[in-house]
This record gives sequence, structure tokens and C-alpha cells, in this order.
Amino acid sequence: MASQLAYKSRIASTKSLAKIFNAQEMIASSHIAKARDVAMEAKPYSDAISDALAALVAHAKLDHPIFKKHENKPNHHVAVLALTSDRGMAGPYTSSVLRETETLLTRLDSEGKIPELYVYGRRGITYYKYRNRDIKATWEGHTDEPGVEIAEEISKTLLDAYMKPGEQGGVSELYIVYTEFINMVSQKVRILRMLPVQVVTKEIDPNAEGAQEEIEKARDLTAPLYSFEPSAEEVLDKILPKYVQSRIHECLLTAAASETASRQNAMHTATDNANSLIDDLTRKYNATRQASITQELTEIIASADALNTSEE
Repeated sequence: MASQLAYKSRIASTKSLAKIFNAQEMIASSHIAKARDVAMEAKPYSDAISDALAALVAHAKLDHPIFKKHENKPNHHVAVLALTSDRGMAGPYTSSVLRETETLLTRLDSEGKIPELYVYGRRGITYYKYRNRDIKATWEGHTDEPGVEIAEEISKTLLDAYMKPGEQGGVSELYIVYTEFINMVSQKVRILRMLPVQVVTKEIDPNAEGAQEEIEKARDLTAPLYSFEPSAEEVLDKILPKYVQSRIHECLLTAAASETASRQNAMHTATDNANSLIDDLTRKYNATRQASITQELTEIIASADALNTSEE
């Protein structure tokens, strides 16, 4: 059994850790409301420009890189951007993103594609550098509050790689692995294929129950026709950078909200575990102290009995 001094030392150190965990939880709690609101406010604009592009893909017959990258030779290079965190103490936030990124990289390899890795966040950069993984570009220091400037820098780097011909090291697809903020207790890692834009149409079985309502709803949501000035190609050339930047910025903001929520949940759990450990150590300390007192009393009584016996 450990000594009383060892128990007192462990109790003191655990109390110090509990204070740190509680402070981190309070800091995350003060930041989460702002991070959540900023992420939610950026979503309508990103959804609107994505819906417009999806409508163009579905109805326009245009030969533009935003829809499909045409090249003389097949280009198997694919860009993958992983959004991790700069700081730790956020539970499984970064590990979940890295695990999903590894799954995506493995799938792309099995399809005969050549993934090129881009990493956002110090934790992910350290992870891949430690494993000697080639990284095309990195960004760090902005995961708590990602601004428009960092989104613009990332989007320009990725868009340049996408627009560059394959012979010059360009890529044919862009993927983003990020964590979507759903609510305070739920965040889900997503894989988004950002370019080329892909539209998945929903097939409706006319014989299925409620099929007529679905058909009427689809008619009401029919995308409008577009007229372009001065031309469709020039308009899309202007839209493409804004689309990429808006989607990346939305992913950065929702990832920041997810990181803060994950950190708050992790620190709350760590504080509870520290308090439970303190209670357990205190019980063991009291038991050891009681056993020591009992042993001392037993020795005193035995000594007194021995003295009395010798005097008789």
C-alpha cells in the first residue's frame, strides 16, 4: 500500500490538473457561442453559391474546369486538404480528422490516383512530418479564429494547383476533410469533393408511397434558366475563385466551432474524471491513515501490557 505522503502528493497534483481542465472548459465555453454564430452566418452564402453552381452543372452544357477538367492525357493527381487543430486538449477532434484522411488517401491509392496532401493546423502537420509524409503546403496559427485572409490564401493555392495542367504538376480533383459542427455534443467528420462540382440527382419511384408529393416538390424546386453577360465562360471564371474561397472559409469556420465544442466537452469530462480520482485517492489516504493510527494504538497497548506484566 502506498504511503500517506505519496497519496497526499497525488491528490495535490490531481487538484492542480482539475483546476487547469476547469479553466480550459470555461475558456472554451466563452468562445463557443461566437464560433457557432460565425459558422452559421457563413453557411447561407456558401449554400447559395453552391446551389447556383449545381444548377449550372445540371442545365448548362459548358466546357469549363468548374464542371470537368479536360486534358489530353489522364491526370491522376488529386489534392486533399485536411483541417486539423493548432492546439491539443480537444479530445478526439484531430485524431478523427486524421483517421478519415488516412481512409481517403488509402481509397484514392486503391483507385490508381496519386493524392497530394495539404494540411491546415499544427497538430496535423506534426503528425505527418513525424511519419515522413510528403506535404505540398501547410498553414497554422489560425484554427481558433480563421479569417478571410487565410481562406483566400488556401483557396488560391488549391485553385492554382487545380487550374495548372497535369504536365506541370496540376491536380484533377480537390477534396477537403473537415469536421462539421452539428450541435454542442455532436460533430461529424466530412469528406467534401469540392472540384469538379458534382450534382447527385434523386430518383423518385412513381409507385412508391408519397411519390406524387415528391414529384410536385421537385417541380417547384426546378432550377431557373440563366442568361450570361458578357459570356458564360467569363462569368464562371469570376465565380470559380469565389466558390472555392467561400466553401473553404465555411469549412474553416465550422471546423473552428467543432474544435471549440470538442475542447469544451473534453475538458468537462477531464474535470469530472479528475474529481472522481481525487475522491478515490482521498478514500485510500484516509484508509491508510486510519490503518496507521490503529497500528500505533495497537503497539502502545501491547507495550503497556508488556510493562504491566513485567512489573507483576
